[in-house]
This record gives sequence, C-alpha cells and structure tokens, in this order.
Amino acid sequence: MRLTSKPVLVRELIGESLREERMGQSKTLREVSRAARVSLGYLSEVERGQKEASSELLAAICSALDVPLSVVLNMVSEKMAAHERLAEGVAALPSLRDPVAQAAA
Repeated sequence: MRLTSKPVLVRELIGESLREERMGQSKTLREVSRAARVSLGYLSEVERGQKEASSELLAAICSALDVPLSVVLNMVSEKMAAHERLAEGVAALPSLRDPVAQAAA
C-alpha cells in the first residue's frame, strides 16, 4: 500500500483564499455578497470549494474585498505548489509493506 495525497482542487484553494481574505478583513459573508452582487448562499458555496466561480464572479468578489484578482490567484498558486511539494514528499516515502524497503531500513 502506497501513501498518497488526495488531489487538491483549484476551486477549493480559491474558496479557501477568498475566505481567508474576507475573514482577515473581518467582513461577513453578507457584506461581501451584497457588495459583489452575488447571493449569500452561492458565495458560501464558492468559499467552501463546492462551486466553480466564473472569472467575472471572482472579479466581483475580489472587488468587494478590495483585493486584486492577481493577488488571490497568486495565493492559490502558492497553495497549489505547497500541495504538490507535499504530494511529491509523500510519494517519495517507501511503502510500509514493501519488503525491499523494510530490508533496507
């Protein structure tokens, strides 16, 4: 059995980054949803990574948060890179059930 990391979805990282930014500004979902002109429920689903936001919607949310879209996308890129590094590290670990790896240990 090989240890593997669950693949991360971009929509989850976008939602996580948006939520971190919103909470860092002490804004409520309601405040951001009003300013972005998106329903509260939909914004919540985007933040939880359950909905794929269009580029127009992302731009509206970023505008409501007064943060450039490029900053959010950079945050997402950095998080994705961290997940990839973690996955590479996990994949590099020898299997616990691999007799060759056990003999080498």
